[in-house]
Amino acid sequence: MTERVAYDEFSYFHENASEYGIHYDGPPTVRRERVDLGDGRSLSALVWGDAEPELVLVHGGAQNAHTWDTVALALGRPLLAVDLPGHGHSDGPAEGVGTDPLSNANDVAMAIRALAPNAAAVVGMSLGGLTSLALAHAHAELVRKLVLVDVTPGVTGNKAAQIIAFVNGPESFPSFAEILERTVQFNPTRTEASLRRGILHNAEQQEDGSWVWRHARHRTMRPPSSEGDAPRLDASVLWDAVSGLQVPVMLVRGMREQSVVTDEDEAELVKRQPSARIEHVADAGHSVQGDTPLELAALLESFVFSAG
Repeated sequence: MTERVAYDEFSYFHENASEYGIHYDGPPTVRRERVDLGDGRSLSALVWGDAEPELVLVHGGAQNAHTWDTVALALGRPLLAVDLPGHGHSDGPAEGVGTDPLSNANDVAMAIRALAPNAAAVVGMSLGGLTSLALAHAHAELVRKLVLVDVTPGVTGNKAAQIIAFVNGPESFPSFAEILERTVQFNPTRTEASLRRGILHNAEQQEDGSWVWRHARHRTMRPPSSEGDAPRLDASVLWDAVSGLQVPVMLVRGMREQSVVTDEDEAELVKRQPSARIEHVADAGHSVQGDTPLELAALLESFVFSAG
């Protein structure tokens, strides 16, 4: 008989809090919402709190809205965490494989208008950061401050090769133990408990007992080509969007090996936005929200909500 693994997406918050020493007096108020995109598709999102969301959080490629859980618990603010098209519980993209920040931005804009129209800032990590940058360019009224988490338009397939190789690994795994083993190998600094939670949020068990990543439904990323292509984007358009930003911007850069941001990328961003705030997080790689969620939460609190 195939062993079924029980999953309730709202049952793990106490584990997040315990792992990072966050005060926890019971389950937070979190609900899942779906926004009709008008073309037969819908975008799914987590709404934290009862009040109007103060932040919008946009995850990276091959992730989902739960990647922000510990950050959200540390902040303790009402916020919106979206599932990008083709990720988590959202329907697939309008076309392609879901790595076009410009297309994604149009879908995310509809979700923000419906659920968080007055948010003080949009925070995007990796593909979510590029999507948020495109959002600031095409739907400027929705972005009052912008935070880019370990990404600039300078990302290439060569810089992200290790990450893309992990994402484009086996399409299915015979057992939970095997998908966990591969994930632990790729994330040796994380606790096994945190990786187990991440898999349960980001993969589905099939009828035969095997496991498939939710994002694998659309193969959201491509293997890097010999030219070093990144996930599909027009870097020149997004660099121009950086130049055109009329809102405060902060780059949070992980400084460990898995970061995809180079000194040259950082310098280019500062050249185009001299007032940009740059923060280096020594103990984080590419996934700053997973490696050092408390540090990221403190930076967001300072940048978005502190006076001055």
